[in-house]
Amino acid sequence: MNATTSNNAWSDRSQAALWHPCTQMKQLVATPPLPIARGEGPWLIDYAGRRYLDAISSWWVNLFGHAEPRINAAIVDQLGRIEHVMLAGCTHAPVVELSERLARLTGLGHAFYGSDGASAIEIALKMSFHYWRNSGRPAKTGFVSLQNAYHGETIGALSVTDVALFKATYAPLLRPSHQVMSPDWRRAAAGESAEAYALRAAANLDGYLAIHADTTAAVIVEPLVQGAAGMAMYHPVYLTKARESCDRYGVHLIADEIAVGFGRTGTLFACEQSAPSSFGRAGGVEAAVPNVAAIADFICLSKGITGGYLPLSAVLTTDRVYAAFYHDDTARGFLHSHSYTGNPLACRAALAVLDIFEQDHVIEANRARAERFTALLAELRGHPRVRHFRQAGMIWAFDVADAPPGFGRNFQRQALAKGLFIRPIGNTVYFMPPYVIDAPEMRLMANVTLDILQTL
Repeated sequence: MNATTSNNAWSDRSQAALWHPCTQMKQLVATPPLPIARGEGPWLIDYAGRRYLDAISSWWVNLFGHAEPRINAAIVDQLGRIEHVMLAGCTHAPVVELSERLARLTGLGHAFYGSDGASAIEIALKMSFHYWRNSGRPAKTGFVSLQNAYHGETIGALSVTDVALFKATYAPLLRPSHQVMSPDWRRAAAGESAEAYALRAAANLDGYLAIHADTTAAVIVEPLVQGAAGMAMYHPVYLTKARESCDRYGVHLIADEIAVGFGRTGTLFACEQSAPSSFGRAGGVEAAVPNVAAIADFICLSKGITGGYLPLSAVLTTDRVYAAFYHDDTARGFLHSHSYTGNPLACRAALAVLDIFEQDHVIEANRARAERFTALLAELRGHPRVRHFRQAGMIWAFDVADAPPGFGRNFQRQALAKGLFIRPIGNTVYFMPPYVIDAPEMRLMANVTLDILQTL
């Protein structure tokens, strides 16, 4: 790699050689890809040495900043031991230790590993379907998700996604699913509280399951925040009521914590906020009594699991689900795999991430950090074009009134010129920064956003 090559050269070569994800390539002519040479904490640095604050954690994956020394050291140490071995018929310390720790944190066990969020969704959907088949209920094949849900872009995950931009073209390839009323509080009637609206949405789900439970395998939700829907946030009572409905009618509940897990919403997992519970953190993450298992039959994890270092996802489920596959008949087993399942390097990165949560008391520190940042955003919150300002843990979002066509791309372009890397979703501007961000960087995000709202 030639570090002296210019930004423009890398950008040109990228457009000539790559097909960038989630991108209309022709638009890169006007907004070229940003060539990044290195990272440092919450900053991205290009080949000319210009710095950009990573306000969205590089697609919501980076937790503790770029080039975090403790994660670096863990991966380097693992490189000297074993870089990869197949997990079919073999095992290794990092994958066992990670599985044990995730089980303690969630109350769910027997972790099954994939490479990314969409593959985790595929795994959970297949497991739920196959569970009912193994249990003598083969008619239970349907899936239910929320309106405006996003669960990934592979065939199964896209089937339970409800974002037309991603889904419409591939509709002939997809399996039908049913979408129920979203608890997104922006949709509440005048004078209706977020909790009341969530209860109304939960009643809608309950009504559907009352009729269709015999043909429904699972309900899948993004707990508390629907990311691609524009950071749509909802009251946690919805999760409690959804669990009650799934119990009442014998349906699985899949928690897609791919984007919201690992501290993003203010607790280690968003499901922990679903109902009052006795757990207390006593300073350390693993001191918690798990609350996830009280809500979910399956939890899907990815993105922040390795701190943004390496591709990894995991699905954890109940002993009851696991037992339905444990049999002499090979065909009753869960015959799903990929070559890099449970990669040791990725698992060591994930273990380092969990160590940092413990060592740095991250959840507690983030609560104080979120309070400071929310106070810094007071002027932005009161801006006349800002609608539905909202916050959940380390996620902030608002909608922009009268956003012109091309608002997102133009906002991104102006922000880059001012040293801020950010990508609005439609007319929704959001911040989801790494947890190492501090007051000066917070002010930069707020000030740059205010400046752009005055002109765009």
